[in-house]
Amino acid sequence: MAEISSTLLYSAFIIYLFSTLFFAMSISDKKNKDADHTKKWGKIGFISSCIGFTAQLGYFITRWMASGHAPVSNLFEFTTFFGMMMVLAFIILYAIYRTNGLGVFAMPVALLVIAYASMFPRDISPLIPALQSDWLKIHVTTAALGEGILAISFVSGLLYLIRTVDQTVASKKTLWLEIILYSLIAVVGFIVVSLGFKGAGYQTAFEMMNEQNQPVKVVYDMPAIAGPSNGEQLDNSFGPLFSTPSWMNGVDASIKLNTFIWSLIAGAVLYGLLRLILRKRIAAALQSKVNMKPDLLDEISYRAVAIGFPIFTLGALIFAMIWAQQAWSRFWGWDPKEVWALITFLFYAAFLHLRLSRGWHGEKSAWLCVLGFWIITFNLIAVNLVLVGLHSYA
Repeated sequence: MAEISSTLLYSAFIIYLFSTLFFAMSISDKKNKDADHTKKWGKIGFISSCIGFTAQLGYFITRWMASGHAPVSNLFEFTTFFGMMMVLAFIILYAIYRTNGLGVFAMPVALLVIAYASMFPRDISPLIPALQSDWLKIHVTTAALGEGILAISFVSGLLYLIRTVDQTVASKKTLWLEIILYSLIAVVGFIVVSLGFKGAGYQTAFEMMNEQNQPVKVVYDMPAIAGPSNGEQLDNSFGPLFSTPSWMNGVDASIKLNTFIWSLIAGAVLYGLLRLILRKRIAAALQSKVNMKPDLLDEISYRAVAIGFPIFTLGALIFAMIWAQQAWSRFWGWDPKEVWALITFLFYAAFLHLRLSRGWHGEKSAWLCVLGFWIITFNLIAVNLVLVGLHSYA
């Protein structure tokens, strides 16, 4: 069953790639955007997205059958499910607006999320006691669905900014757009360096003391830029250049920080190469490819937040607090994951207030949608890889 699950996930990934290609072909004809063949490619792209989603849903069901619990209990499973919810949100919004350009950018972001997930251990393991509850599937799946819908607001908001920001002169807006695009490229960098060092069979080991003051062996799969705060390297491999801060406790904290740093470095290299090839800012190169009406993009981003925010609130806060009371005898404990979920809630609540009461439409709304997704991804990446808390197993 586990092999069938892996095959279905791989198949879904390939189908999503073809879906992206079909959507790209649907907008490639600038002179005749309403031609029958353009509509045909958009329809094929939508159908292939649905087929890919069905395959990934099959992965989710078969992995559930193989593990005996909802497959959202570790970073690989949750991130994969998050990517699937992004695709579901795109399918729903595409069915409403029939906008092919959205698929050209939404599907690659979902592909990045799924590819990012595949870099983590995929082994099926028994649930730790804290996760042996029906609230696992209720809380986590609802939160991921909300985040998946909110992610589409990011895509449409980013498209709005690429479409409208003046790229003829350098400004703070163009700088921030490049930083946003670099952050996406850094995810690609993480995938590249992970595959590269894994393919090369690289490993280096440290001995450090755990929380019980017992010696444990920590194995790095990448050269150690950040080493354990109280560790001793057991071989003559590269590094470390500095030690992980002592407040980042936990055996895996230094490995996660090291991985995060390598992702930023690889992203910077890839970004630099793209700038050399394009000979212009990346957003400027993409601007000519985005022909969607700004008002439509603004409406899609708002609709995505209006749908995704209450779902996220229900799953990430209300259900989470009920489960926390049952598991830890308290509703709230200021764990890093809990704090960041609260920050996400407050941010999108402020977004809706500013849009509905203060008239923050258009560019202001788009910047907020982009910032909101950065908050979500910081929770997914940095909080999971760098900060240590009760949710570190996720």
